[in-house]
Amino acid sequence: MQLRLQGNSFEGPIPTSFSQLTSLNTLRISDISHVSSSLDFIRNLKNLAELVLRNALINGSIPSDIGDYEDLKILDLGFNNLTGELPSSLFSMSSLTYLFLGNNSLSGPLPSQKSNRLQTIDLSYNYLSGSLPQWVTAISQLNLVVNNFIFGSSNITLPGLNCLQRNFPCNRNTPRYANFSIKCGGPQMGGIDGILYEADQDSALGPAKFYVTNTQKWAVSNVGLFSNRNNPSFVETTLTEVTGTDVTPKLFQTSRLSPSSLRYYGLGLENGLYTVTLQFAETVFASRDTQTSQSLGRRVFDIYIQGNLIWKDFDISKEAGGVNRAVARPFKVNVTENYLDIHLFWAGKGTCCIPEPGDYGPLISAVHAASDTPTTPGKKSRTGLIVGIAVPVGVVSLLLLFAVLYMRRKKSEKDDDEDLLGLGPRPNTFSYAELRAATEDFNPSNALGEGGYGPVYKVKSILHQYLLL
Repeated sequence: MQLRLQGNSFEGPIPTSFSQLTSLNTLRISDISHVSSSLDFIRNLKNLAELVLRNALINGSIPSDIGDYEDLKILDLGFNNLTGELPSSLFSMSSLTYLFLGNNSLSGPLPSQKSNRLQTIDLSYNYLSGSLPQWVTAISQLNLVVNNFIFGSSNITLPGLNCLQRNFPCNRNTPRYANFSIKCGGPQMGGIDGILYEADQDSALGPAKFYVTNTQKWAVSNVGLFSNRNNPSFVETTLTEVTGTDVTPKLFQTSRLSPSSLRYYGLGLENGLYTVTLQFAETVFASRDTQTSQSLGRRVFDIYIQGNLIWKDFDISKEAGGVNRAVARPFKVNVTENYLDIHLFWAGKGTCCIPEPGDYGPLISAVHAASDTPTTPGKKSRTGLIVGIAVPVGVVSLLLLFAVLYMRRKKSEKDDDEDLLGLGPRPNTFSYAELRAATEDFNPSNALGEGGYGPVYKVKSILHQYLLL
């Protein structure tokens, strides 16, 4: 027996009388508003194989007897307000395969052991702490972003996870970047807009996974399990040419897809005002003009930036004016703590099973974010500018200093010569032409003899006085 109450506008609390539905094996309730509920109503539902209470205003703690639900295979309590620590029995359940507890207020350490069957775990956006147990390195799908885990040289870690803890510590207060561009779900690609979109091709990005680039410039995190979808893919591919774009149609041949929550992060950013441009195209549904069942699909999700709801119930085909048409939406965002968080969230709206089960949730083709003040892209750039100016100024200053010292030295030598010459009567000085004329071209008849430096001549000065040379 199944009960599904998703994508509606129901208000809480969830009736406690649901505890009498003991024959249920699937219970899905999501997107409840106004009044919260505890998990007391599930205490008798021990036959459940699937329990999804996502975004349903659930508070309190996880029941300590959760291990008694021996048939439970899928447990999704994400996007609620659960508190307390993780029961160790939850990680040793014999049938549990998928566990989603992200976006709550859970605290404490991770259990030291888990069952081999449990291979998909989302614990992102909680307040979990301590070091990581050994089993985290042997699980295919694990999302632990935005917690308070401890990382050290002797601690177990996962690549990039230290950058995606609370406060996003990598390059915090020492920003390195003023922009980032991502080709969501596809290879690196340049657009006619001159922007180079970096590749986002991690095939392992599944129901509970994250990825941080080697440059620590941007990251992506995905959470969610497609309902009733065989061989689910988190990348949508199309060969149909997308129209209505001023970038390039190839940008929309692949798109990143999520059944629940998809986040892109810009890391190590210079603080200030940014323009964030999101590129979309609906490439799954058929055109409404075909008037077929496949044309009835409707994709609706919410857009959050920096934790703020920017656009509720965003419908790609509606905004673009049809399917296979591109639509770009720019947003002004203020970065104050050196990171940027773009969150696409499915709140249960739209269709879920057209043209096939699992065709729902956020879909995006590209992300571009750039500072509105590119002349000062970062502290590193400013430092380079300062060094670039300071070094030539320093060199010129040294040259001027050497020049001043040299001139002072020459002046000092000149003053010394003048002092020596001023000790007595200064000798007369004559040019070679004057000496030649005075000696009648060094005529031998004017020679007086030999001196210590050569011949001595009798000369007649311009004052008609005879001098000895």
